[in-house]
Parts: sequence; C-alpha cells; structure tokens
Amino acid sequence: MSRPQDPHRPFFPFGNPFRMILPKGSYLSPRLLALLNAFEETLAERLRKLKPKDKDEVLSLSWMKLAMELLCETHNDIKTLITDLELPVCDWDEKWIDVYLDNSVKLLDICIALSSEISRLNQGHLLLQCVLRNLDSTSPTQFVRAQSSLDGWRQHISSRNPRVENCCAILESLIESLNLPKVKNSAKGKVLMRAMYGVKVGTVFVCSVFAAAFTGSAKKLTDLSVPDTLLWAETFTELQTNVNGEIRNIFSSGRGTVLKELEAVDVSVKKLCPMIQEGVDPVEAEGLQNLRSDLGRRADKLSEGLDLLTKGVDSFFQIVLTGRDALLCNLRASNTVFDPVNVDEQAVR
Repeated sequence: MSRPQDPHRPFFPFGNPFRMILPKGSYLSPRLLALLNAFEETLAERLRKLKPKDKDEVLSLSWMKLAMELLCETHNDIKTLITDLELPVCDWDEKWIDVYLDNSVKLLDICIALSSEISRLNQGHLLLQCVLRNLDSTSPTQFVRAQSSLDGWRQHISSRNPRVENCCAILESLIESLNLPKVKNSAKGKVLMRAMYGVKVGTVFVCSVFAAAFTGSAKKLTDLSVPDTLLWAETFTELQTNVNGEIRNIFSSGRGTVLKELEAVDVSVKKLCPMIQEGVDPVEAEGLQNLRSDLGRRADKLSEGLDLLTKGVDSFFQIVLTGRDALLCNLRASNTVFDPVNVDEQAVR
C-alpha cells in the first residue's frame, strides 16, 4: 500500500484486477455488455459532475454535499444492476459475499466517524452565538465574555477527533480489497465484480477527501491508478488529479482551517479579536457591528452547510445499511453459508 511518507505515488500494488475479472478471451452477451456499459457511462457522468468548476469549490461544504449525493446515487446504481443482472444471492460466490459484507461494515464505520466530526464542528456554532449575543452591548463585561467564547471556539475547532483519525486505517483496508476475488464461469459475476470495482474506487476517493478535510492532513489522500480500458477511467483520473492537487496546495499554504465555510468564519473571528481586546470607542462602534453582522452571516452559512452534509452522510449510511440487511435476509432465506457470529458482531459496532 502507499506509504505515508510518499503520498503522491499512485496506488496500484496488485497489478491489473481485470486480468481476474475480465480475462483475455472472456465473452459477454450483448445484453450483459449493454448493462455494463450503461453502468460505467453513468458512473463517468457522476464523476464528471463532481469536477470542480474552479479551485474555490474544492473542500467547500456544497461540493462535499454533492460528492456524498453522487456517492449515494452510485451505490443505488449497483443495487439496480444486481436486479437487472437477475443474479440471485444463491448464485453468488461465497468470496463475493465475504467482500461485500466486510466492505459494508467498513463503510458504516466511516459514516459514523464522519457524522461525529460534522456534529463536533456544528457544536462550535453555539459558541459563536454566544459571541454574537455578547456583542450586542459594548460594555467591558460583555466584551470579556465574547472574547472567552471566541477563544473557546478556536480551541474547539483546532482539536482532533480520534474517530476521524482512524478512518485512514479503514480506507487502507478498503484499498487492499480492490483486488477482487477471481470470477470463474460466470459472465454475470464478472460484470458485477467490475461494476463493484468502480463503486469502490469512487467511494474510496470521496471518503479519503473527507478524511483529509476533517483531519487537516494531506496524508489521508489516496491516489488510485485505474485501468484505462474502463469507460470512466479518464474522467476519474482527471477528477482525482484536480481535487487532490488543489487540496495539497491548500495544505501546503499553511492554512489553519481548510473547509471553505469554516475558513470564512475564522477570518471574521481574527478580525474581531483585536477590536474586542482593545475596546471600542464610539467612533469604532459601527465597524464592530459590521464585523458582528459579517460573522453572523458566515456562522449561519457554516451551520447550514454542516446540517446539509449531515443529511447526506446519514443517507449514505442508510443506503449501505439497507443493502447489507437485504443481502443478509436473502442469505438466511437461501440458507447460504456464512459466518453469522462475525457478521452480527460487526453490524452492531
């Protein structure tokens, strides 16, 4: 796997996975080929929509919300493909099931970690509201309280969330599983595994961007190299190069905060602090109120963005959980052999 000290090296340690999934000489019927092409073309279009129009979109909450929405749509696409393939669970190879169940647990863990960080960031909104209330007055006592709340906010925002830090290890294990089990004597299985590969690549990319944003570390970014024979390969490579490159530029600039809306709030806070500490005379009172209004607008925009992103992550969690539950129900109904103890323990983590 990619070494932490060498984040720019493309990750592709296992060779071309499609030597296993679609080996030379494999035949797909026109119907199966049409299903696969439709899936990959849709995936390419979703990735194309995610390409930022300009660098300011990268690590904005609106872009992250869009990324999560497209991820949800892609995971729904794989459910539709499974139905269209008419490939019942009883015909699934046991290794496919193991990979699916294991990956779904990892994705649920990532969702929980991301949700906890979004919630933590949103808690800072309460401190900003205290600042705004205390700035309604120009009394020295209120200024002291406002300064205390500002200090609390900055300390809160700069703290680290261990759950998000652990996302890196989970992502690394997901990358290792990109090397899918070999498919024998099943054209439908080959289509399914190739489609799942695309879903996993997109998922790892988005989750690694979120992990980098929330940890403040470019080392959490992942550079994946995919076979150029895939219909979505060129679009994905351009997207990954564009987004990861800009994120690394943001980190190298030494900014204390990298989320765009959070950075905007921090700019307002830095302008307010000196004025509050030095006191405000009547001439400066209007300037203080302008800064207060500016902080209020930016704080509300940050809170609204975090709320929308929370809904996106929750939706993704539900899609993964629903798909996992459906598979488990089908397994029980078909008496397919799997490890129920391990599955049940992981599902409730």
